[in-house]
Amino acid sequence: MNKEARKGKLMTSQVQQVFDADLNLQAGLSAASQQPWDEPVIDEAQTYRAGAYRLLAALLRSSPDRTLLAHVAGLSDIDAQTSELAVAMSMLGLAARSCDVVAVDDEYHALFIGLGRGELVPYGSWYMTGFLMEKPLGKLRDDLSEMGFERSADVCEPEDHIAALCEVMSMLIEDGQSGGGLSPQQSLLFERHMAPWADQFFNDLSESEAAVFYRSVGRLGMAFMEFEGRYLSMEV
Repeated sequence: MNKEARKGKLMTSQVQQVFDADLNLQAGLSAASQQPWDEPVIDEAQTYRAGAYRLLAALLRSSPDRTLLAHVAGLSDIDAQTSELAVAMSMLGLAARSCDVVAVDDEYHALFIGLGRGELVPYGSWYMTGFLMEKPLGKLRDDLSEMGFERSADVCEPEDHIAALCEVMSMLIEDGQSGGGLSPQQSLLFERHMAPWADQFFNDLSESEAAVFYRSVGRLGMAFMEFEGRYLSMEV
């Protein structure tokens, strides 16, 4: 076996170890993702990634209803001893089991809507420049256009909303199934438009004074962004 072949085998092994550490988590994600936003994908590793992005998008797009919270509560059965990501998912499930849907709705509005503005501003431009609708949004729009994404006429939110980015990533993962599951577009979107700020956003969410249920969402987001950074940096 030559050097490059050994390297390829090693990197593949590393990726497999990441997913092997979260086998119980994948079962929990499968239970939580049987929602209208779920579109089945084929590869197990990519099913896990797309499901995690869809779950984050659903929780950050709008206040979760009883049905979504009930499914998320199923994640409390995950074996939390396998990884930080599994711990975060289990904690989110426990939070969903003990929360009240009305209280979560109030919490969502305090965090992201408020009177004029919520405690947190979930937009890439805000985190990267301190202002909305700045250059990072323009660059994102250019990249999304090259990837074939068009903004719907009935959508008011700018494309750099964290939920929108998670939704796009889930679609890129699903579209990449026929090409082996990992496309250059996934790495570009993550490295250019999520990695510079998403971890800080989720950290702020996990420490927010207005957050109770959403602290667990923030912890999950941090763990998953760290996971994605490792996964996408590997040359499989």
